[in-house]
Amino acid sequence: MEPDKKSETKEKIMQATLEFTKQSGFEGITIRKIAEASGTNVSLVNYYFGSKENLISESIKMILSSFQHTFDILDEFSIPARDRLKQFLVDYLQVIREYPELLSRIILMGSADFSSQQEYGSFLNLMGFPKVQNTLKEITGEQEPERLITMMTQIFGALFLPALMSPILEKGAFVKIASMDAQIDLLFERYFH
Repeated sequence: MEPDKKSETKEKIMQATLEFTKQSGFEGITIRKIAEASGTNVSLVNYYFGSKENLISESIKMILSSFQHTFDILDEFSIPARDRLKQFLVDYLQVIREYPELLSRIILMGSADFSSQQEYGSFLNLMGFPKVQNTLKEITGEQEPERLITMMTQIFGALFLPALMSPILEKGAFVKIASMDAQIDLLFERYFH
């Protein structure tokens, strides 16, 4: 197979995996389903990825890479710190809402040691936490690293839980969840007064 065709086939398989993940989550993935969805065959999926676990791991890396752009706004120092943090949270939550299974999977792993959990943690340490901490420092004047981490986890928790729970609450309990913007506005109103 020629190089362009190979990368095109691998890309088709990856795109089918990402789309399947959006619709059904990681748990329902099988090599056969991905082969069918990508218009390829089981042998090609195995050739490019080796196993279902490798396919999932590669798809997690692709999803994590989609988070990278969300942190860029935190470096736009011409924008006030509050506005930068707000835009970051909106963008970050949009990616999470696109792939809720990723965050759910990482949370459900708990203290178990999985590569996707390590990849996400490494990614946040390299790309995200320092930028978010520095922005919080700008907004609040807080200098204590432990307090900044606590603030960061409180903000993420206040927004991630509703993002992850909204399908259950809206469909099962008939509870209307406020829009992301409204949630962020309320959080900022209460947290950064």
